[in-house]
Amino acid sequence: MTERESMPCDVVIVGGGVAGLSAAIRLKQINDELEIVVLEKGSEIGAHILSGAVVDPKALDELIPTWREDGCSMAETPVTENLHWVLSKNKKYNLPHIMLPPLMSNKGCYTGSLGNLTRWLGEKAEELGVMVFPGFPAAEVMFNDAGAVRGVITQDMGIAADGSEKGDFQPGMEIEAKYTLFAEGARGNLTKQMKAKYDLEADCEPQVYGLGIKELWDIDPAKHEAGKVAHTQGWPLSESDSWGGGFIYHQANNQVALGFVTALDYKNPYVSPFQEFQRWKHHPAIAEMLEGGKRVAYGARVINEGGWQSVPKLAFPGGALIGCAAGFVNVPRIKGSHTAMKSGMLAAESLAASIADGKEHTEVAEYEANLRESWIADELKMVKNAEPAVAKYGNELGTILSGADMWMRTLKIGLPITMKHHRDFEMTGRADLYQPIEYPKPDGVLSFDRLTSVAFSYTNHAEDQPNHLQVADIDLQKASELEIFAGPSSRYCPAGVYEWMTEEGEEPKFVINSQNCVHCKTCDIKDPNQNITWTTPEGGGGPNYPNM
Repeated sequence: MTERESMPCDVVIVGGGVAGLSAAIRLKQINDELEIVVLEKGSEIGAHILSGAVVDPKALDELIPTWREDGCSMAETPVTENLHWVLSKNKKYNLPHIMLPPLMSNKGCYTGSLGNLTRWLGEKAEELGVMVFPGFPAAEVMFNDAGAVRGVITQDMGIAADGSEKGDFQPGMEIEAKYTLFAEGARGNLTKQMKAKYDLEADCEPQVYGLGIKELWDIDPAKHEAGKVAHTQGWPLSESDSWGGGFIYHQANNQVALGFVTALDYKNPYVSPFQEFQRWKHHPAIAEMLEGGKRVAYGARVINEGGWQSVPKLAFPGGALIGCAAGFVNVPRIKGSHTAMKSGMLAAESLAASIADGKEHTEVAEYEANLRESWIADELKMVKNAEPAVAKYGNELGTILSGADMWMRTLKIGLPITMKHHRDFEMTGRADLYQPIEYPKPDGVLSFDRLTSVAFSYTNHAEDQPNHLQVADIDLQKASELEIFAGPSSRYCPAGVYEWMTEEGEEPKFVINSQNCVHCKTCDIKDPNQNITWTTPEGGGGPNYPNM
């Protein structure tokens, strides 16, 4: 076997999103002699970042107070108007802002591309001397004899689909570190392994997720209102007894970011989140805005929705979880970038202190303690019953109950309970209990098919490489996923990766079009048998999101 090269450093950070880069920047702010490595699986920093986004600048103000004057594109578009619409099939009802708890306000927030904010943070990190390596996914965790994390190994390059080494084979590099931060985002592969190895979820509720699907449109300048933000709930998910909602953000340069989040605890296996999003765009209030416009980008990514009660143990020997790897999304606000950044900063402060004391590969309990006393905890505790209330009682009653709970918590008299979660895959119902859903065909103007959409994510994977979507038991997949649940993988995937192909006289064949994968992780979450595992493909593979 080819010997791997080894690179020592003080801290290696797995993931170049806002959490990982904030941690890297804070570490260098504290001690510029620290050697910090950031590994990013995307072809460039920001390539895999997908979010609405409306950003609360609280953490950014703490990290880089001069960001508004320092070339950050997020400063271009402050939020000017905040709307909440309840939709029926043909009408919309404005929910008066005065009815919403104060924490739901977007006053002082900004709307723009989280990918571009990430690129800007990447530049700031490199200016401070952080070693940022895009196109190098961390594929394996290394442990010392005591069982502590001692670093990671990057993905091998040039492996053929049959597992043999191609002519351009390059073995992954061992990144040896005193501490390792996992900032992979929601449902990261290595994060899953750390949760299992150290039993990090022993004392919390299971994490639950929503699938966010987004498009970026250039619209008629006469219809564009920079800074206008609208969120929707109700139709069309109300027709399938599912829940979630849409967002419409008027950003810079006559562009609108619009998207749709479907909670992945839906029961009806015939639900297609992608097609629910396409239907939503045909609502009169949305269609009128898009008329004369042009779609320029598409993408999809799962979102943590478990809230405070689903935050796992954060620190373990030699490492810690930060950002969406741990799950700090404020679901009612549809915001998680500010909490992700703050978690990275808190971890950095604790790790820098530990290294200064001469420690390495220890469990940095101070990070956990500090985070659980921080404003992240204060904010997430305020909304901890919002998601489970809607999940249990439905969109209408659940919204009323969660709103009442948030109002009472604002007044310091919240309900003395913490509601529980059920894992998303456990909620999927048998197909024989439901009627198939006949979705309208895309019109090619407002609504589109999945393969056309994937082209707008600029997804690319190197040919002739091992399939990064691993099915543990193909017989189980047929006997259960197909025969009991009617093949929901062909509907829950927003990129057309999974198909059940049937040729005359032959058994159905499970086809995986892995080259289409946009790395959303839905299959890893929603597969009824937890029989599909998402792993990292060759470096640089996946979407290349522009301005998303």
